[in-house]
Amino acid sequence: METHGFMSGVNNMLEWISRLALLNILWIGFSLLGFIVLGFYPATVAMYAVVRRWAMGDFEAPVFSVFWSSYKSEFVKSNMFGAVISLIGIILFIDFLFLKQASTMVQNLLNVPFLIISLIFICTLLYVFPMYVHFNMKTLDILKNSFFVMVMNPFKTLIMLISSLGLVSLLSFAPPLMIVCSGNVLALVMSKPAMNAFNKVNKKHESVTVHQ
Repeated sequence: METHGFMSGVNNMLEWISRLALLNILWIGFSLLGFIVLGFYPATVAMYAVVRRWAMGDFEAPVFSVFWSSYKSEFVKSNMFGAVISLIGIILFIDFLFLKQASTMVQNLLNVPFLIISLIFICTLLYVFPMYVHFNMKTLDILKNSFFVMVMNPFKTLIMLISSLGLVSLLSFAPPLMIVCSGNVLALVMSKPAMNAFNKVNKKHESVTVHQ
């Protein structure tokens, strides 16, 4: 009886490892299919769509069909969404290059504001993909609401940020693992806490509405 239970546990674990590996391979493959520029954002949205199903308790969701369905349906919208995010990132990178070449006086004046704005942008990004797949919103609404959720959940955001940086650091020591374990694990780390934060904000909003 104990042996049967042990084998069942091992089989479940192997099944989940295979699901995670498949999801990551799909994410990488479909990113490359769109030559990264056009494939990365649809593939990332599709990956989060699968992870969202898991986070909501639908552990039997077919990985490939959910991924492919989301990739196709969100291809145009997610690339428009990604263009906005990429533009903000490019502007920040240009600002970074400018600061590197600027005088010491300018650096002393602008370094801290730049670091604060960059940190806010990075922390907001922790919520944008979970929010994209969880709500039907326009791009600017996703960014705006992700920012507000981030501000209202500083401790949760800090944990998500540290966990994400820790995972990236660990994976950097074993690059081959990134084929089966990279974006998928980051999506898992971000999705459940983000959805809990969304629910917390919704409950707070409903409570304020009731009292009014």
